[in-house]
Amino acid sequence: MATPTKQRPERPEVKGPVRRLSRPDPRSRSRGGQRFVLVGLVLASVYSLFPVWWLITAATKDRVGLYQSNGLWFSGMHLWENIHQLFTYEDGIFLRWTANSFLYAGVGSLGGTLIALATGYGLARFDFPGRQAVFACVVGSFLIPIALLTLPLYLLFSAIGMVDTPWAMLVPCLINPFSVYLAKVYTEATIPYELLEAARIDGAGELRIFFSIVLRMMTTGGATVFLLAFVNTWNAFFLPLTVLRGEENWTLNIGLYNWTGKRLESGVDLTSLVLTGALLSIVPMAVMMTAMRRYWRTGVTLGALK
Repeated sequence: MATPTKQRPERPEVKGPVRRLSRPDPRSRSRGGQRFVLVGLVLASVYSLFPVWWLITAATKDRVGLYQSNGLWFSGMHLWENIHQLFTYEDGIFLRWTANSFLYAGVGSLGGTLIALATGYGLARFDFPGRQAVFACVVGSFLIPIALLTLPLYLLFSAIGMVDTPWAMLVPCLINPFSVYLAKVYTEATIPYELLEAARIDGAGELRIFFSIVLRMMTTGGATVFLLAFVNTWNAFFLPLTVLRGEENWTLNIGLYNWTGKRLESGVDLTSLVLTGALLSIVPMAVMMTAMRRYWRTGVTLGALK
C-alpha cells in the first residue's frame, strides 16, 4: 500500500518589499519618558502654585472687589492700603504676632538644631549601653503625630505653670526626634572615625572636637535640620492654640484664625486683612529657603566629589 506523500505547504505570495523588525530607538523612548515627566511636573507646579496665585490676587483687592470680582484676577491695586490697615489694626497687634512667631520659630529652632546635632553625633559615634534602645525610642517618637501630644503637653505645662508663656512654645521646639534622626544619619555619612581619633591623640577634648570640628563639617546637615524645624514651628497650629491664651503671646496662625471668627461673633469682616496677613506670612519662609540654598549646593558638591 503506497503511503501518501507529504506535500509542502505553498508559501503565500508576498506583495511588496519585506522589512525586518528592528529594535526601537532608545532615544525615542527616552523622549517619550521625558515628555511624560515634563507634563507631570507642569501639572504638579500648576496645582501647587494655584493657591498662591489666588492669595496674591485676593490680597490686592478691597472688600467690594473681593466678593464681586473674578477670584483669579486683579480688581484694582489696594495692597498697600490693606498692609497699612493690617499694621495699624488694634494698635499693631499683627506686628506683635509676627515677633512672637520669629521668637518661637527662630530661637526654638536654633536651640533645637544644636541639641539635635549633639544628640545625633553622640548616637552615631559613641558606643554606650542601651544605644540601640535609645535610637529605637527616637524613631518611635517622631512617628507619633504632634496632635496627639498636645493634650499631654498642656496638662504637663499646667502643672508646672508654663501655660500662656513663651516657654510653652520654646520647650517643645527644643526637642525634635526627627531632627535627631537626621543628624545621626548625616553624622554617619560625613564624620569619619579617623578624624576624631586624630583629634583625640592631639589632646583635644570632646567638647572642643564637637564645636571646632563636628559642627563645621555638619553645616549642610545643620542648615537642613534648622530649616525643617523653622517651617514646622512657623506653621504650628494645634500646640499654640492649646497652650497660648492671651493675644499678646499668639502666633500669626492663631491671630489670623481668631480674626476669621470675628465675622460670626461681632459682624466685623476682616477677610481682606486675613488674606493680606497670610500673604505676608509666606515671605519669611521664602527668604529662609533662599538664604539656605547655598548650604545645600555645597552639600551636593561634596557628595559629587566623594
